Amino acid sequence: MISEQYKAMLSGKSVIRELSEYATARGKEIGYENVFDYSLGNPSVAVPKAYNDALIDLIQHGDPMLVHGYSPSLGIPSVREVIAQSLNRRFGMDYKGEDIFMTSGAAGALAHAFRLVTAPGDEILTFAPFFPEYNPYVNLTGAKLRVVPASFADFQINFDAFEEMLTGNVHAVLINTPNNPSGIAYTAETLAKLADILLAKEREFGHEIWLISDEPYREIVFAGSSIPYVSRFYPRTLSCYSFSKSLSLPGDRIGYVAVNPASGVSKMLATMCGQISRGIGHNCPTALMQLAVARCCDLTADLSVYETNMNLLYDELTALGFDIVRPGGTFYMFPKAPEDDAVAFSKKAMKHDLILVPGDSFGAPGYFRIAYCVDTEKVERSLEAFRRFVRAEY
Repeated sequence: MISEQYKAMLSGKSVIRELSEYATARGKEIGYENVFDYSLGNPSVAVPKAYNDALIDLIQHGDPMLVHGYSPSLGIPSVREVIAQSLNRRFGMDYKGEDIFMTSGAAGALAHAFRLVTAPGDEILTFAPFFPEYNPYVNLTGAKLRVVPASFADFQINFDAFEEMLTGNVHAVLINTPNNPSGIAYTAETLAKLADILLAKEREFGHEIWLISDEPYREIVFAGSSIPYVSRFYPRTLSCYSFSKSLSLPGDRIGYVAVNPASGVSKMLATMCGQISRGIGHNCPTALMQLAVARCCDLTADLSVYETNMNLLYDELTALGFDIVRPGGTFYMFPKAPEDDAVAFSKKAMKHDLILVPGDSFGAPGYFRIAYCVDTEKVERSLEAFRRFVRAEY
C-alpha cells in the first residue's frame, strides 16, 4: 500500500520552492536577469580556490580506496579530529574527534540530533521565526514540534511565552543562530538566560533537556563582529553544522554534529549517531568531501558580498518606510509588510517581478523574507523595482 502520510504531503509543497519555480518560469519570458528573485537561500559566492585545489589534489594523488571508498560510519577519524581541533581553537572548547559525527549537511545533522534525544511523543520547542522545514524534520521522527511566538521587537527569544510552553513533555529545544529568516544572532545575554531556564527546568522536571543548535550560518556575520558559540553556554548542546554556507558548497552535502563534551556522554552520543544512520539510511557521507573540508575548515568563501547586499537593501527599504530589524548575519532579512496580509503583499510584488517570500510559513504572518544571496549588481537594479512597487501599491 502507498503511504498516505507522504502522499498527503504532496499537497503541502514548499512556498519557497513554488516561488523559485515561478521566478524561473518568468525568467524564460522576460530574461532571468530582469526577475528580482529573492526566494531561495542558495549561496551566490564562489567556493574558495583552496577547496577546489584540495579536491583536485585528492583525486589526482590521494589513495583511491580512501578517496572513493565508503567512509567509516562515524566519519573519517582524521577528519573528525581536525574539526574538533578547529572548534577548540576558534571557540575555546574541549572537543575530541570522538565527539564529532560527520553528516550529509546540516539537515543530516539535525536528523540525527532529533533522534538522539527524543522519543516518539516527546515535544521539541523552537522559536518563531523559524525555518519551515523544521516541521517535517521533527514531526516525521514521531516527536512533535511546537513553536514559541516571536519577539518582534528584536527577534531574540520571547522568554515569557517560552517559559509558559516549557512543560515536562519538552525534551529538546531547537535554536537557529544566526537565524533564517530574520538574520538575527542571539546575544550572549539571550543564550545565558536560555541556559539558566533550561537548567532550572531540568531540576524541576527530573529529566534532561537538550539544546539543539542549528548553525549553518555561523560564519556569516556583519560589522566585523562574531557570534557567541552556543555550546559554551549549556552542557547538553548538540551543535549541527554545514559547510554549505561558509565554504559556499551546498551541493557537496557535508556537515557534522558536535556533541558538547561537558555533557559527559559526548562519545556515546556520537557513536549512537552511527546506529541512527542504520535506520534512516543517512550514513557514510562522501569521503572525498570529508577529506577536502578537513583541509579548509578554518577558511571561508569571500562572504563580504552578503553584507554589501544587506546594507543596500536595508538602507533603501527603511527609507521607503519598511520596518526591519537590522540583520547581524546570514543572507536574509525579514521586514514587516506594509499590510497585514503578507501573502497578498508578495503577490502584488510579483507584478513588479520582485519575488519575496511571505512570512506565514516561518511562523510570522505579516512579515516577508528576502534572501539576498544574489549578485550585487542585481540588488542595485532591484532598488528601483522596490520604489515602483511601493509607489504603485502603497
